[in-house]
Amino acid sequence: MQVLLWLVGLTASLIGVGFLYQWIGGHRDRIRFAGVGRWVTIGRRYKLYVLEKGSKRSSGPTVLFEAGIAATNLNWFHIQETVARFTGTASYDRGGLGWSSPNRTARTPGNIAWELHDMLQKAGIEPPYILVGHSFGGLVMRRFALLFPDEVVSVLLVDPMRCEEWPPLNPTRQAELDRGKKLSGFAIPIARFGLARLAVTSLLCRGGLIAERLAGVAGNGGRHVLGRVTNEVGKMPSEVWPVVAAHWSRPGYYRGMRNHVAAVPDSVREMLATEPIRGIPVLVLTPGKSTPLSAENLDRIGDNVQQVIAEDSAHWIHLDEPDLVIDSIREMVVAATPEAVAAAV
Repeated sequence: MQVLLWLVGLTASLIGVGFLYQWIGGHRDRIRFAGVGRWVTIGRRYKLYVLEKGSKRSSGPTVLFEAGIAATNLNWFHIQETVARFTGTASYDRGGLGWSSPNRTARTPGNIAWELHDMLQKAGIEPPYILVGHSFGGLVMRRFALLFPDEVVSVLLVDPMRCEEWPPLNPTRQAELDRGKKLSGFAIPIARFGLARLAVTSLLCRGGLIAERLAGVAGNGGRHVLGRVTNEVGKMPSEVWPVVAAHWSRPGYYRGMRNHVAAVPDSVREMLATEPIRGIPVLVLTPGKSTPLSAENLDRIGDNVQQVIAEDSAHWIHLDEPDLVIDSIREMVVAATPEAVAAAV
């Protein structure tokens, strides 16, 4: 009986220590890393975190960046730093991710586009805009261009999510979504008691041994996720790795990721009912390792769409070939602001 009580007491102590470790770490992360941007309130106690860089010329556009389905403003770190040298820029964290508040609406492109527009108005970030979206973020930017066409001068879609590849159009991938939701849900209590902090700090800031062991406990799914994370985050500048670790240490991140994944079928249905973008130039960057978009798919996107193949890229073109993305944005800025030619060269 004494042994049982001792084990219960030890378990409770470890849980308490883990909870305290997570709380202190989260508070410290916010102080260390979040100060470079600001929070914009768009509803009662609902705040989106935005990072602005560069100075917008009087008639020039602001470049808005929208990240992939579980990514944050950090995904654009290098691109935004460079583009900010010749025009104003803004990246942000969607509701449920990064430093932003937990989401209050389903994570569908239309809901997110409305929230983004509300945030821009509240923040005083005025149009015209050049929209840049990667993967799922490409769907958001398409919806934004349709909802607010008078505020948009051009759109850059970086390997946008292909709706035909996901449920309900492709029900064979429902198991993949279900696995993503399950793993995200599994990670929430792990993060709450500090184990996710131990794992991601080990992975991104130390040797990775703890992360490997925790992934092994999670089975093949955990090892698969660890491999993808190591490969993709490894392409990002090393100075942002501690901030990525801070984001991935938060229970709210996994809750937000689960909500994004759960909304994929509804996002696909929404995009199927969406009209093409009309009168706004759209550039689509497609990885050389993927099949190019068909003429029919390009027509669904808009009536003035050009496709460029990024020969040396996989899905993360902005990390594999950042110069291609930067040069594409520069050309859009020059086209929208002739007087910016000298500064953009």
